[in-house]
Amino acid sequence: MAISQAMCTSFKQALLDGEMDFSSDTSQVFKIALFTSSATLGAATTVYAITNEVSGTGYTAGGNTLTVVAPTTSGTTAYLDFNDTTWSSATITARGALIYLADGATNPAVAVLDFGADKTSTAGDFTIQFPTADASNAIIRIA
Repeated sequence: MAISQAMCTSFKQALLDGEMDFSSDTSQVFKIALFTSSATLGAATTVYAITNEVSGTGYTAGGNTLTVVAPTTSGTTAYLDFNDTTWSSATITARGALIYLADGATNPAVAVLDFGADKTSTAGDFTIQFPTADASNAIIRIA
């Protein structure tokens, strides 16, 4: 089993099909769920599923709702960001995460995050800090 950081291939198609809306007035809800090292996640991931999702104090299945920072451009690159998110007073261990559209039906995947190693919090904050929102570092970039 492995987690590989990637923008999901199905997400790329969903963008071209007009199924994903990251605009400031969107009604779509994006979430981030945490997964154990037993998960298999990567570019081929198509939907959120609970298999190998973390469990523990301070964590609810499905993860946290993300706040989208409106898409913008720099040069020929379009990008977007999310506000950092925290599970407070959590006792969990995670190896990676999945960003997905919480549509209540299929929950299509957006991107997989690989932490590089297990990350643990014990009765403390577990925070996902997104990279700098610019054309070279933003979590979602289209160049």
